[in-house]
Amino acid sequence: MAVTTKATIASFGGKLLKCSHNASTTSCEMAFNLYLPPQATLNPLRKVPLLIYLAGLTCTPDNGTEKGFFQHAASQKGIAVLYPDTSPRGLNIQGEDDSYDFGTGAGFYVDATREPWSKGYNMYSYITAELPQTVFSNFDQVDGSRVSIFGHSMGGHGALTLFLKNPSKYRSVSAFAPIANPSNCDWGRKAFGGYFGADDKAKWAEHDATELVK
Repeated sequence: MAVTTKATIASFGGKLLKCSHNASTTSCEMAFNLYLPPQATLNPLRKVPLLIYLAGLTCTPDNGTEKGFFQHAASQKGIAVLYPDTSPRGLNIQGEDDSYDFGTGAGFYVDATREPWSKGYNMYSYITAELPQTVFSNFDQVDGSRVSIFGHSMGGHGALTLFLKNPSKYRSVSAFAPIANPSNCDWGRKAFGGYFGADDKAKWAEHDATELVK
């Protein structure tokens, strides 16, 4: 679970870290950004809560830090923000780079059950388990008992479903323009059909926020 910090950027009194690690769930090196607010960097003994931001289709960890720019508010409230990637990258699976809404940049925060995607497209396990465990073990300032999650578009779908399936993991959930019913939209049907198979509608329902709240 070793983390490589590739850049450290001063940001609103805190630090924005650009990191990577070798992930077993996705079978590749994964990038993530982590913002540590001044409350954590100035007092290393103080633990701060963590907010996980799940991005939308085609995004990388840099979209949230450079376009969403949540660091300003996070610095004021004393909150660390974790910006994961949206999929594995470079697995050399045929077709993974053919379209913007499936494969690279479009992991949909699920664990694929259909070959060949099941060999690395396991973003559900990565976001709910491996990545936070990696962060907690490498950054003592982050409080693993105070974690919340939010996201936008595909990331809003991810935030809602991860929270609904694991309510004890997160203190709160928020979503901006989420794909709230992926089983009934083109993006979701394409992703779920590819990752789970067109006929496994029970699996689709397990990752559809509208179905989970019924």
